[in-house]
Amino acid sequence: MPLVAPFRTSFGVETERDVLLVRAATPDGDGWGECVAMSEPLYSPEYADGAADVIARFLAPRLLAAGEVGPLDVARLLEPVRGHRMAKAALETAVLDAWLRARDESFGSYLGAVRDRVPAGVSVGIMDSIPALIDAVAGYLDQGYLRIKLKIEPGWDVEPVRAVRERFGSEVLLQVDANAAYTLADARVLAALDDFDLLLIEQPLAEDDLRQHAELARLLRTPICLDESIESAKDAADALLLGACRIINVKPGRVGGYLEARRIHDLAQAHGAAVWCGGMLETGLGRAANVALAALPGFTLPGDTSASDRYFAQDVTSPFVLEDGHVAVPTGAGLGVEPLPDVLVSLTTSTTWLPAG
Repeated sequence: MPLVAPFRTSFGVETERDVLLVRAATPDGDGWGECVAMSEPLYSPEYADGAADVIARFLAPRLLAAGEVGPLDVARLLEPVRGHRMAKAALETAVLDAWLRARDESFGSYLGAVRDRVPAGVSVGIMDSIPALIDAVAGYLDQGYLRIKLKIEPGWDVEPVRAVRERFGSEVLLQVDANAAYTLADARVLAALDDFDLLLIEQPLAEDDLRQHAELARLLRTPICLDESIESAKDAADALLLGACRIINVKPGRVGGYLEARRIHDLAQAHGAAVWCGGMLETGLGRAANVALAALPGFTLPGDTSASDRYFAQDVTSPFVLEDGHVAVPTGAGLGVEPLPDVLVSLTTSTTWLPAG
């Protein structure tokens, strides 16, 4: 699926999404899950083709051999296969979607949503120039987005943030995301961002170094938010107890699914920490689940729950739209959305069918 504009972060530029969908066919109806792995192993070790292979060869056969499987069984059955959380999340979501559709219950209701709409933020990639960045931010604010996240990297940090803050004022909710592009030696540069009243600095250091994040947190006034470092509720507990962060970006695909994402939400609430729902350029299928998750009570900061047209000219489902800075939580059974058959056919490049038995 081509993106409406190139999306640049500290680890590369994306111009399209190679989307891996999982369909779970059951006697009571079908369910859908979306794997958020990128085309290349840049954000995480997982990538789309690898996820498709591990699902076909190792994960799906375990589920199919188990007979009748409910959503609470999936993680246990797949646990012997090490890692591959994004692939596992796609399978669990598909099973959960089918299970909820058969019971005429929505994703939001099952997870514990308390809102019928969620505030929408938007992620702005690294630009070729500060004037281009200003134009992009102005366009998103005109559309009604309630929070702006700027991607940063060494050499594109203090001055772009300064320019946005000076142009749009202190009332704009503003945060930055480094995608692990810095080291502790950059603490002075990161501390300079304290002057701009940011909501948070997301994942400034390497994903495998909670200790250095804790050290950096003592040097900054701006709260640190962890993203890539958090792959489970255990990781979240360790990070909070070490003081490595005060905020967690919950990406369900990264942590192995929406049930684990809910556990992280519950843990953060118990520790008085804020959470918000991150995005991975999902289609309407993944977006529907993310919006439902973001409606839980502990998600107190706007997430990356943008409208469909932020990324795609044609979504695979009916589009999510921005209304008064918010996106509505689907109320239909399961995810509440389904792929548009003609669009799905036109975009599909390959299909693998794994029968039971």
